[in-house]
Amino acid sequence: MADTCTTIAWDARGYGNSDDYEGPLNFHDFSQDLRRLLDFTRIEKAHFVGLSMGARVLMDFYPSNVERVATLTLCDCFFSYKKALSPEKQREFIALRQKPLLAGKPLSEIAPALIQSLVGPNCTDEARDQLYKSIMDIHVDSYLKTIAASTLFSVKGSLSKFSVPVQLIFGEHDKLTPPSVGESMLSLLPDANLDIIMDSGHLSNIEQPETFNKVMKNFVEKYQGRACFK
Repeated sequence: MADTCTTIAWDARGYGNSDDYEGPLNFHDFSQDLRRLLDFTRIEKAHFVGLSMGARVLMDFYPSNVERVATLTLCDCFFSYKKALSPEKQREFIALRQKPLLAGKPLSEIAPALIQSLVGPNCTDEARDQLYKSIMDIHVDSYLKTIAASTLFSVKGSLSKFSVPVQLIFGEHDKLTPPSVGESMLSLLPDANLDIIMDSGHLSNIEQPETFNKVMKNFVEKYQGRACFK
């Protein structure tokens, strides 16, 4: 989107090049960080795109920051850990992410099973390699805090109050958050559209980047004039 928009890809606290932090995590901490980022960059209103955890951050951010949001693109995500995920998927979420790390297993050991649970059946080796590298960059302590906070996450009751345009994107073969979750969100959101990325799993932006980017770009450009700087 950099050819038509000012774009920022942020590293949330405890991720990428951002610092780790002391003490426990309240999931709302991410939303407060995001607001501080907007203030620092003097962005009054923006288009937000988030996938998986990133989408959960945006759903948490919106109710307290309505005036800062032009549109939302929410991808491959759940809106309630207990309501959107079946008990089996809840157990799988923990078993693949939290339990091995708490048992002292290295990221390199858990990566293959985690990747297999996330990607579609025809995922390319290039996409798998990209995902593997991102897993190896995880800050383990911060990641464990995020997993714990995610098990308490729920915004089901507030989705009907989202008044901005929302683009939903879900992968056809997403085993963690299947398209049925997107359909549930579509029924709850007042102004939303759902696109299913064919031949893709949970990482639809990595597995089918051209299709994903086309959907995202068409949506954002439709409402591009809504974003502004201070």
